Amino acid sequence: MIKRVPHTFVIVFSIILFSAVLTWIIPGGTFDRETVTVNGVNREIIKADSFHYTEQQPQTWQVFSAFFDGFRNTSEIIVFILMIGGAFWIMNDSKAIDVGIFSFLKFTKKLEHWKLVGKLGVENIIITLIMLLFSVFGAVFGMSEETIAFTIIFVPLAISMGYDSIVGVSLCFVAAALGFAGAILNPFTIGIAQGLSNLPLFSGIEYRLFCWLVINLAGFSYILWYARKVKRNPEKSLVYEDDAYWRNLNAEKTEDVLFHTPRRAWIIFGLTSAALIVYAILFPISELKVGNSRISLPMIPVSTAAFIFFGLLSLRKTVHYFILTLLAFTIVFLIIGVMGYQWYVMEIAALFLALGVLAGFSMGKTANELTKLFIEGAKDILSAAMVVGLAGGIIVILRNGQIIDTILYSMAESMQGLGKIGSVEMMYVIQNGINLIIPSGSAKAALTMPIMSQFSDLVGISRQATVMAFQLGDGFTNMLTPTSGVLIGVIGIARIPYEKWFKWVMPLMVILIVLGALLLIPTVTMNLNGF
Repeated sequence: MIKRVPHTFVIVFSIILFSAVLTWIIPGGTFDRETVTVNGVNREIIKADSFHYTEQQPQTWQVFSAFFDGFRNTSEIIVFILMIGGAFWIMNDSKAIDVGIFSFLKFTKKLEHWKLVGKLGVENIIITLIMLLFSVFGAVFGMSEETIAFTIIFVPLAISMGYDSIVGVSLCFVAAALGFAGAILNPFTIGIAQGLSNLPLFSGIEYRLFCWLVINLAGFSYILWYARKVKRNPEKSLVYEDDAYWRNLNAEKTEDVLFHTPRRAWIIFGLTSAALIVYAILFPISELKVGNSRISLPMIPVSTAAFIFFGLLSLRKTVHYFILTLLAFTIVFLIIGVMGYQWYVMEIAALFLALGVLAGFSMGKTANELTKLFIEGAKDILSAAMVVGLAGGIIVILRNGQIIDTILYSMAESMQGLGKIGSVEMMYVIQNGINLIIPSGSAKAALTMPIMSQFSDLVGISRQATVMAFQLGDGFTNMLTPTSGVLIGVIGIARIPYEKWFKWVMPLMVILIVLGALLLIPTVTMNLNGF
């Protein structure tokens, strides 16, 4: 008899019901809050010793209205997913990504002739380098939501290389999450937590760099082990049947693609180049923020010149390579926008929508054809967007039930008399637990650090150790919690059922959480710089 696994929507609704039950059991409570300026940004934080119980607010029919509020609160990510889905559907129709993957795999085969590369495994090297890049992005500027857009690129690539969608998601999302946990210079976690703790910004970076390396070593090893297992026997993949969708997309041979360059592609190239030249003149210097440092470079002029050069080369071959050039420089300008101009999901979604429109017109599509393709793409990805909104309802129930602060207060009280190692480990456990409810790193820092930093003074733990407990507790469970709109969005786009993702990621979670607990011990037993 085949065991039926509940649909992701059913799982999320069950969690909402459980959260509602908790509002009947756990007393209502709240902290008083005040607004302070941290690193130039206003943050709402908890006042010390201000917790007080409030009238209980049990949730009943609100389990249904929570859907509405959840959709409203996560509307940015929902619209982001729909726009990304529509844009990439247009790109998929052009077969440019298929051509790019085929060319990439053909290139990697040539590298196998090199002895060192052949011994290490060319695909192992490629996987590691891609993950390392995204881990750096996660550690330096807190890449998270951006990985939703990359999922649509790396999942088909992983499938074409003989792996599965889990490996594809690991290349960008899991790698960025590992870097996020390492948080060398992440302004959204370390920057806020240290600011609220009155510590020098990004101090103690030496030990955090060591932790980042250890975390990556453990995470990459697990992913490479799984990838090797799937490569040897694809049917051992947890999502082998689910990946039939991606295999069917990749089934069409690139030999059947008509390689050509329409006149309209040259027009799109000219208009795009002209627009970039204007922006290069308006923004000759970009100030990129890396941690607490700022680097001024002529990023837009240099990127514009590079686009014109590679655009000309690609158009001389085929429009498909030109579309891939558009994709590559979309990613370049995404990085410049995030690091230099504080872009978020709205700007990134607009950038990818422009990519889809330019790619479609380059292929000779009419406006009506582009509209139809975009709607088909948004429809195809709609279920992923809906799950994000549904998952947002979990937080709505807990917040409206006024039990989040009560849970936080009870956890803080439980740390009394545990000793230094016991206290820092309990902080770590609490941060992991809270992260399952509130996956936002900046929000959790504002919520917990005013309490934790003062408690650390009482028990004789350095505030830097408390920040480390927050950092590690904030990072790992982002890959697990169903309240994370990013996680739900990523696995929704990859078409990985949540229960299968949970089964795959749980062993990795155990490894990383235990590793995090071990990495915290030296923060209270050794004389580390910055601690």
